[in-house]
Amino acid sequence: MIRWILVVLLALGIAGTAFWGYKEHQEKNEILMQAENTYQRAFHELSYHMDMLHDEIGTVLAMNSDKRLSPQMVEIWRLTSEASSNVGQLPLGLLPFNKTEELLSNIGDFSYKTAVRNLDDKPLTDEEMQTLEKLYTQSGDIKDELRRVQNIAMNNNLRWMDVQLAIADGDEQTDNSIIDGLKTVEKSVEGFSTTNVDNSVIGGNSSLKDHQYELILTSDNVTENEALRISQKLFNTKENDKITISESGEGANIPLYSTSFQSDRMNAYMDMTKQGGHPITLLIDRPVNDKKISLNEGSKKAKAYVDDLEFQSMELFQSTEYGNIGAYSFLYNQDGVRVFSDAIELKVALDNGEIIGLTAKNYLMNHKKREIETPAISEEEAREFVNPNVNIQEHFLAIIDNDFGEEVLVHEFLGVLGNDTYRIFINAMDGVEEKVEKLGGTEVNYQSTL
Repeated sequence: MIRWILVVLLALGIAGTAFWGYKEHQEKNEILMQAENTYQRAFHELSYHMDMLHDEIGTVLAMNSDKRLSPQMVEIWRLTSEASSNVGQLPLGLLPFNKTEELLSNIGDFSYKTAVRNLDDKPLTDEEMQTLEKLYTQSGDIKDELRRVQNIAMNNNLRWMDVQLAIADGDEQTDNSIIDGLKTVEKSVEGFSTTNVDNSVIGGNSSLKDHQYELILTSDNVTENEALRISQKLFNTKENDKITISESGEGANIPLYSTSFQSDRMNAYMDMTKQGGHPITLLIDRPVNDKKISLNEGSKKAKAYVDDLEFQSMELFQSTEYGNIGAYSFLYNQDGVRVFSDAIELKVALDNGEIIGLTAKNYLMNHKKREIETPAISEEEAREFVNPNVNIQEHFLAIIDNDFGEEVLVHEFLGVLGNDTYRIFINAMDGVEEKVEKLGGTEVNYQSTL
């Protein structure tokens, strides 16, 4: 009797295990099918959007009216965004596809900047038309290759899950048509993007190559020993024997020293320019204890630190607090005009006022003495271009970078609409509303000086 009971229990256990295994297998297949459907949809949409993108660029080349050009460029920008989203949904994490994504990004940037431009005053140049012709040719090549891959995949019932598994296993056989096709697309774009596209036309003038730090780095080079002494001071440590140092290699945008320090109390890291020994980034990682100084007191510590590093005429722009740490942004002030590109950010530990973070890259890249024009539009006239529902609290003159990477003089207004605070920039020469920024989670400093 007991034996029969055991047999029944064993049979029930085997049946239960089999049923559980079946359910697991079924669920796994459902997940794989869902992933396969997602990949199929993303690829077919990518192919469709590249078809449309190629056609829309061709339409621009055939246009003879600037009035229709801006809406057309908006449509191109939308399609590049859609295509980039499609690429991001494909199983390409282990298969480099960054050149194709970069080209889509460049087309998007070019079309956006053209769409928001006043084409009556600044029509497309011959150089920009040549760029469009090149983009038209290349988008056509990509479109044709994607269509070829799509046709092979559909005729041979190829699955994207097989592509993902092949990539993950490193088993990318030569007969995997999808992988080979995508590699062909990437190789084609790589050759195009490095030889034919003028990045200065597409990307504006904000590239790091346009900034060589030459305007600020006028001092002599510092030696390794001098760099160690600077690091010891900024790390606030006497244990200089624990500081390690390395020098940037050839090809760097700017020669640097990188120093680091590690102890039971903290870890610290800094990059500084070899010329002049200016700190570019500083990070001190240590536990921050209970708050003992206010955010305002921390701003005074930060300002004294900025002055000690000989960054002249810096003004507190904004501050915020999180986790017993104060974060502060400073802007360069030239003759009462705030220069947004010449910015420095600091972090202060509010337990003892120690500086635990610094970023001066933007200041060092952009700082120079500027020839500032007299505003053609007064503050009162500029207020007329601000939404009348905004309650204006403060006004400044400022220099910002517009959507084309060009520095422009603006009237900066801080105002409140409902429960929200906004920063509004009105061009001081022609009254154009350059930018509107909604401020959130930030303690705005309404004093122009500390």
